[in-house]
Amino acid sequence: MAGIAVIGAGMGAMAAAARLAVAGHRVAVYERTETYGGAVRRFERDGFSFDTGPGLLPLPAVYRDLFVKTGREPLEECVDLVQVDPSSRHVFADGTEVSLPNASRAGVVTALDEALGSGTGQLWGDFLVRAREAWDRTRRPLLEEPLWPNWSVLAEREPYPAVPHKRLLRTRRAGTLAEVGAWELRDARLIALLESHALAHGLDPRVAPASATVLPYLEHAFGTWYVRGGIRELARAVYERCVARKVEFVFGAEVTGVVEKDGRAAGVELADGAVAEADFVVAGVAPEALGRVVRNAVLRGEGEVGPQRGLPSRLAVLLALRGARPQGTTHRTVVHAEDRETELDRLFGTPPATAAPPPTVTVLRPDDPRLVPDAGHEAVTLTSVVPTGRHEPEAFDRRADADAAAEGMITAAERAIPGLRDRLLWHEVRTPADIAAATGAEGGAVPGPALAAADGRLLHPANLTAVPGLFTVGGWSHPGGGLPHAGMSGALVAGLIVEGPDFRGSQ
Repeated sequence: MAGIAVIGAGMGAMAAAARLAVAGHRVAVYERTETYGGAVRRFERDGFSFDTGPGLLPLPAVYRDLFVKTGREPLEECVDLVQVDPSSRHVFADGTEVSLPNASRAGVVTALDEALGSGTGQLWGDFLVRAREAWDRTRRPLLEEPLWPNWSVLAEREPYPAVPHKRLLRTRRAGTLAEVGAWELRDARLIALLESHALAHGLDPRVAPASATVLPYLEHAFGTWYVRGGIRELARAVYERCVARKVEFVFGAEVTGVVEKDGRAAGVELADGAVAEADFVVAGVAPEALGRVVRNAVLRGEGEVGPQRGLPSRLAVLLALRGARPQGTTHRTVVHAEDRETELDRLFGTPPATAAPPPTVTVLRPDDPRLVPDAGHEAVTLTSVVPTGRHEPEAFDRRADADAAAEGMITAAERAIPGLRDRLLWHEVRTPADIAAATGAEGGAVPGPALAAADGRLLHPANLTAVPGLFTVGGWSHPGGGLPHAGMSGALVAGLIVEGPDFRGSQ
């Protein structure tokens, strides 16, 4: 039985802690804030409750596996997990709309044909077949196995089997997500639908590899799920599973150093000077935070994958509305930006000199009485990607900037919620600074899932480090960000510690 010190109480770190405790190890988690969950937080006011991190759960099988492997009570006995149907509603720039059923290819094809015109559904359906091939080729190396030592194979190989495209007497295959849309989908609304999945993860579709097609496929194949009471309830359930398996949590405990002995990690040093000895250290923190606590050591060997840089963040606007949620309201609506190029330049290129038009906004309207003071009110969350950390680290943290951006998001949301401003009691703006405070990530950056191709720039560092006994877990390490990927990172780290470096992945 080994002693294991875990830095941070994010979702990936807690997933690793629970699995390691079940394997018979003594596990202690040191969290610098006063609560668990990392980015999965909750904001409450006047009887309203809002998720301030992820609002939906894709690929719930990851957490089902966690609960099966760590105790007798399955996930569904610990949280009220429900499938969201329709999966999403899309309001396009030209005013057309479509609601897409959850996890039904035939239903999606029919819905697109009826809303956007005959033939559009078949184009999307054929695209999903090709995206499935990319998913099948990359699922294990990018989600279920430790990062390959020869990871460059993933970096060089494009797994998406794009159809040939003739241009200037030459046959080409799509190398970027934008080319997939332009050459294979053609319809501007289908292109917006495709690119919205990349944009939600902070990816520029103009340079994101064609392998990013796995993002819409993952949602299509495994559905979209919601936890009643909010996704924070999932964090609560994972925390309680850890406690039930005798994991010790120490909150308000900032780790200031990783203790090294005989060339390997041997514990952690806390801000109050205390030292907690351990046989292994698992770090669930952002790269810059890890660099501060691992002194005088090289974390990554030559030629290894390094941390991603310059990632966008998120701005959230929490709306408390008078009046009941209308019956039949869709849980999630994506309101697409009216000017695609301006939005992409704002996020990934040169910011426009004039005020930017309203961005693409995701509107979440859960049918959940736990989130409101009574049936006569509604809690709505708006989220949008913002370019924090790329142009100005303090952008969107200044109150004037945050308020102006929030107004633009509310304006966009009015296309999905008629009479929104008339119903508004109050709103709360959550900026990248709030994300940075919760996660420690510089500029409030939000990591995305690992993707193949693109010369490896969308891979994440391996869970093993160059310091023996030190492992990394969570969204900033393999297999990347998002609730499923963070949960899988916990499974991979637990496997590497329990079974050793020859561990070949989750079964």
